[in-house]
Amino acid sequence: MNEEIEFILDSAKEQMQNAIAHLIKELRNIRAGRATPAMLGGIQVDYYGSQTPLSQIANVNTPDARTITVQPWEKNMLQEIEKAIMLANIGFNPMNNGENIIINVPALTEERRLGLAKQAKAEAEDAKIGIRNARKDANNEIKKVDISDDMKKIAEADVQTLTDDFVKQTEALLAVKEKEILTV
Repeated sequence: MNEEIEFILDSAKEQMQNAIAHLIKELRNIRAGRATPAMLGGIQVDYYGSQTPLSQIANVNTPDARTITVQPWEKNMLQEIEKAIMLANIGFNPMNNGENIIINVPALTEERRLGLAKQAKAEAEDAKIGIRNARKDANNEIKKVDISDDMKKIAEADVQTLTDDFVKQTEALLAVKEKEILTV
């Protein structure tokens, strides 16, 4: 196959992989009722004057499905970490016991579960839009390449096959996340 076509296909595949990677990251941020260290992943703590990710100044663990514990490496950071969790406004009420911070993750209501499932669907739809945009860009580039019409049709079919594969991946990721969210 033509080098230009291979480059266009590789570029489209890379864009589609980026859309999937972004979807995975966004789905990880959607809370599914079970406590995970990722829930505190976006929290920045004022560490001696600079904003530092929580994971770089403390151990974040989940001893059970409803509890997150944060054990700072320096005891004097307890108040700063507690304040950062409160300011993050993620719906958690941290408790400081002098050694570490304990966060009880409340159970999700049915209404909240449905809302989170809807949010997951919206993220999956955004990923599909990114995949389709990559397909459109690739097809436009293929039309500009100076090759026979048959070669263009074959290349466009390859792009469509890529698109179908990535849309299936998106739907599979969504199905797993919805099951996780809706399971009580």
